[in-house]
Amino acid sequence: MHMFPRIIVSDPDHASAFYKDTLGAEEVFRAPPLDDGRPSVIDHRVGDSSLRISPAVSEWGWLAPGDIGGSPVLLEVEVDDPDGIGERMSARGAEVIVPIENRPYGKRSGRIRDPFGHLWIITGDLR
Repeated sequence: MHMFPRIIVSDPDHASAFYKDTLGAEEVFRAPPLDDGRPSVIDHRVGDSSLRISPAVSEWGWLAPGDIGGSPVLLEVEVDDPDGIGERMSARGAEVIVPIENRPYGKRSGRIRDPFGHLWIITGDLR
């Protein structure tokens, strides 16, 4: 079995650039554009994982966090340098919700809302 999380955003190209810059995502597939010019999906490889990005299309039930008053999903990524990832995300418009710090459960982690409204737990080894 394979799972392919797909996040919905208003501007897939902007989101793709953000995740490339902040998470080191590599674009591996881009579907032909919809009538409005936005790609229907951009597939990325992030380490050993996949992250797909699609545009909000209300007729299809594809709604971005801003369309529903926030994100009901937490995306968790374990990285070698959570502080560096958090700083890059913040520098590119993300909001720190919970600072990245050493936690009592043995990880260094925090929570960030990206510029598209998606919530991320950024975690890694204690420092």
